[in-house]
Amino acid sequence: MIHDFLLIFVIAFFTFITRAIPFLFLKNKKSKVIDYLGEVLPFSVMAMLVVFCLKDINFSNKSHFFPEIIAVIVTVLSYKLKRNTLFSVFLGTIVYMICVQFIFI
Repeated sequence: MIHDFLLIFVIAFFTFITRAIPFLFLKNKKSKVIDYLGEVLPFSVMAMLVVFCLKDINFSNKSHFFPEIIAVIVTVLSYKLKRNTLFSVFLGTIVYMICVQFIFI
């Protein structure tokens, strides 16, 4: 049991260190590459998430593609209204799960 906790601690420690090192070394430096990645990556990640989630839609049965379409519409509309990505993703996920579990059984 102590071995498991020690293993988790070591993994968490080195994960933290590898993520903290860039901030320690680039504390006062302004990098054009980092600024560019900060602007471009959020949109790229969202695009990949959308493609990954919608790649296996089966249009032969309405109970398979309606929940996805409804969730995408709710996500897009909520983002247009609130301009909050995290809220929109959570709301779309909740709507999808409600559709799958209760409406399109």
